[in-house]
Amino acid sequence: METTSTIIVIIVLAVFGIIMLASHVKTVKHQTAKIVQRLGKYRKTLEAGLHVLAPFIEKIAYVHSLKEQAIDVPPQVCITKDNISVEVDGVLYVIITDAVKASYGVQSWRFAVIQLSQTMMRSEIGKIELDRTFEERETLNAAIVRAVDEASDPWGIKVNRYEIKNITPPDSIKEAMERQMKAVREKRAMIAESEGEKQARINRAEGEREAKIAQAEGDKQGMIKRAEGEAEKILKVATATAEGIKKVGTAIEQTGGKEAVALRLGEHYLEGFANIAQESTTLLFPANLTDLASMIATGATVFEKTKSTTSHPSKLKTNEKVEQTEEKLEEDESIS
Repeated sequence: METTSTIIVIIVLAVFGIIMLASHVKTVKHQTAKIVQRLGKYRKTLEAGLHVLAPFIEKIAYVHSLKEQAIDVPPQVCITKDNISVEVDGVLYVIITDAVKASYGVQSWRFAVIQLSQTMMRSEIGKIELDRTFEERETLNAAIVRAVDEASDPWGIKVNRYEIKNITPPDSIKEAMERQMKAVREKRAMIAESEGEKQARINRAEGEREAKIAQAEGDKQGMIKRAEGEAEKILKVATATAEGIKKVGTAIEQTGGKEAVALRLGEHYLEGFANIAQESTTLLFPANLTDLASMIATGATVFEKTKSTTSHPSKLKTNEKVEQTEEKLEEDESIS
């Protein structure tokens, strides 16, 4: 019986020892730090791996994640420089660089950085007007990161960045801002419309100017072509006239040419009087109208004198030829 009792006690003590030993064997995950205290005093920091603690006198007091953590900063009311209340919230991204400082430097580092972020946000918002709060997000974020990171350095906390999620003004301010933005958009629309109308007028004016220039160029070319045509026509008429005169002169030199000219002059003479009779009621006839032979002879004499003067231009001038012709006509009339 005594032997059996001894065996049972040994087994119980062995099991109890194994349980106690197992409870003091700790496994630490990657990117995790555990703070060990011995009799209430900091002993060491356990990093990733397997560790054995001294039974009864050592224990794990704090466990910290060394990963970057996103901490939600609750919404808070801030007053801008122009005395407008806005509600602002954000997200803070931090990482623990020293687990010992995070454990013993502050009561609760998470609560501390949240409060510090809110305080700095109220301070920075109070420096700018409402309209600029939406434009200065990057400036506000950088200022909060700089201030919180400097303040949390003794706590073993590194602040990487801060992002403002929402800036919510009061409903009355929202309505005013919406009206303002609507007015700005309408103004831009009117400006854009006027600019378009202006450009359209400019384009139409330029088009009309180009059309007038083209029309003027066309008219100019047309006038030039017409002038060239008239000049060519005149030249051809003059050439034809000269050629006809030349042929007439050649024909006169031939046998019977003079008689034909005299006959032609008589015909024209009679036709002239006929035309006068058709156009006027008053007629003046020469005294020898019935003497056709005398008129033809007179015309032949005028032709001979004209031909002689043309052949020898130095003999008589134009006025002298006219006077001689008139004297000859007067003599013929007096003879008749």
